[in-house]
Amino acid sequence: MNKIILKAPAKINFGLNVISKREDGYHNIETIFYPINLFDQLTFTKSNSFSFSSNSEVLNKIPDNLILKANELLEEHADKKFNVSIHLEKNIPIGAGMGGGSSDCAAALIGINELFNLDLSLSKLNEFAQQLGSDVSFFLNPKPSFGASKGELLKEINFRIPHPILIVNPGVHISTKEVYERITLKNSEYSLMDIIKSNKINFFDFKGKVTNEFETLVFEEYPELNEIKSELYYLGSIFALMTGTGSTMFGIFPSDESVSKANEVFQKKYFTFVHREEN
Repeated sequence: MNKIILKAPAKINFGLNVISKREDGYHNIETIFYPINLFDQLTFTKSNSFSFSSNSEVLNKIPDNLILKANELLEEHADKKFNVSIHLEKNIPIGAGMGGGSSDCAAALIGINELFNLDLSLSKLNEFAQQLGSDVSFFLNPKPSFGASKGELLKEINFRIPHPILIVNPGVHISTKEVYERITLKNSEYSLMDIIKSNKINFFDFKGKVTNEFETLVFEEYPELNEIKSELYYLGSIFALMTGTGSTMFGIFPSDESVSKANEVFQKKYFTFVHREEN
C-alpha cells in the first residue's frame, strides 16, 4: 500500500457546560459531540522524504500544526522517520469550534499507522490522541458521544438529530485558550446527562435548557454571533447554539424547505453548510 485517502469530519457541540477548574489549569466540561458531514480530506503517499501541503495558505505557513505533531509523535514511538507526503484539502473553517484541526490530527494518526503497518491498536492511538488535544480522541471514532473531563473521556450514546442542521460561520477566529481563561464558573441548571437518559428526545424542548456557557462571554465581544443566533430562530430554527468556543453557530430546522430558505439568506454573507443525516 503506497497511498491512503481519509476523510476527517467536523463536529458540533450539542451543549457545553463548564463544570470546574482543574489543578492542571484545564477545565472539566460536559458536552455532547456530534459529527457533521462536512469533511477535510487527507492524502498520505509514501515518498522519498517527508512533506506537507494544503490548499489552505494559512496552514502552509504554520510550522507546527497538529498533523505534523501527530507524525512526530508516531516517529518517536517507532524510533524512525516516515517518508510520507501528506496533502490536506481543507474544507472545515479554521478556528471555528468545529474541531477541524483535531479531526485532521486523528486522521493523521490513523493514516500513518495504516500506511506504515505500525499495527497500533485503537487504545494506543487514543493515548497519543490525548497527548495532542482534548477532543482528538473523539475523531478516532466519530460517533455521537458524551464528553467529560477535558472532553477526552467519551461514552458513545444513542443520540441522533433527525432534522437538517444549518452551519453558519462568519469567519471570526476566537482563541479557545483566552476564552477558557476568562470564563466565570457557575452551576449548570440542566445536565446533558438528562438527555442521554431520556427515552424520547424532542428538539423543540431544548431552547433555553441546553446551553453553551461560552456564549455570553463570546457574544459580548462578538455581537454579530448573537445576531446570527437570533436570525436562525427568526428564520424558523427550532434550536440554535454556538459550537465549542465559537465562532460557528448552528440551527436545527424542522424541514428541508425551511433550512434551504435560511441557507439562502446566510450564504450571501457567510460560510454555510447544511448537514443532513444519512438514511
